[in-house]
Amino acid sequence: MNPKPMKRIGVLTSGGDAPGMNAAVRSVVRTACENNMEVVGILRGYSGLIKGDLVQMNIRSVSDIIHRGGTILYSARCPEFVSEEGVMKGVKTCKENGIDGIVVIGGDGSFRGARDLSLKGIPCIGVPGTIDNDIACTDYTIGYDTCLNTIMDMVDRVRDTTESHDRCSVIEVMGRKAGFLALNAGIAIGATTILVPEFDYDIERDVIERMRRTQKTGKRHFIIVVAEGIGGTEELARKIEKETGVESRAVILGHVQRGGAPTCKDRVVASQMGNRAVKLLENGIGNRVVGMKNEKIFDMDIYEALNMTKTLDRELFDISREISI
Repeated sequence: MNPKPMKRIGVLTSGGDAPGMNAAVRSVVRTACENNMEVVGILRGYSGLIKGDLVQMNIRSVSDIIHRGGTILYSARCPEFVSEEGVMKGVKTCKENGIDGIVVIGGDGSFRGARDLSLKGIPCIGVPGTIDNDIACTDYTIGYDTCLNTIMDMVDRVRDTTESHDRCSVIEVMGRKAGFLALNAGIAIGATTILVPEFDYDIERDVIERMRRTQKTGKRHFIIVVAEGIGGTEELARKIEKETGVESRAVILGHVQRGGAPTCKDRVVASQMGNRAVKLLENGIGNRVVGMKNEKIFDMDIYEALNMTKTLDRELFDISREISI
């Protein structure tokens, strides 16, 4: 760790974009400028760091971006940064440009890059930005609330045609191997069944039989929510139609879930996290991850954070089963 206060820092966004990243970038830049620190924007994540794709930033660089989705710094996957050679290229860019430390906004993969840079002498602060909400050290990640509301809005629209035609819509939502989006969105839209990777399921018991039981109460249309980590959405829709006689359609919502203006919560939390990240670097503190616990912003050791695991709320899942018939 660098014991000296930092005067010139970098900021980058990495991995999948998430609504609220721009709010975090804005907070980093404004906080730094207000505390007499220079800020360098690193374009296209670690790829831009390796290539030296940098831009000087000031308070006007981040005007009118708090309401925009995506990231003005852009993002890119960078397989090269997994290697020590790639990391050392990033270190060289930092040293050549006088960058004392970096705020890294992204998910677990981005944090691993931040850890590797920290090990090579470039202190980094990780800020959790991912719609999946799957980072173990924090209750909340930037972009999650916006994504949930986007899913809810889209499924509400799909429901109109599902109900009109007495259909079953099998909705696949994002989340990689985590079911946080599927579970919470599924409850919010009143799904008959929610399938997530964290909990065992049986198609006959948890989908077909639940639909048959619900049909006996007079219900004629159904919404099934499936986390993308489950897979087989098209096949499931075909099986449902074959077994129940209910016309069924697979609906894969796709990357539209990542976009759109961030909600109030995402703008506020991103602003808080970005501010904390800069304050840490200002005081010469690196190798940390910023997070939220019990609605409060905190920070912890980056190595400890990467070794944690996050579990899906079983009680909430059980509630979804009880209220969805």
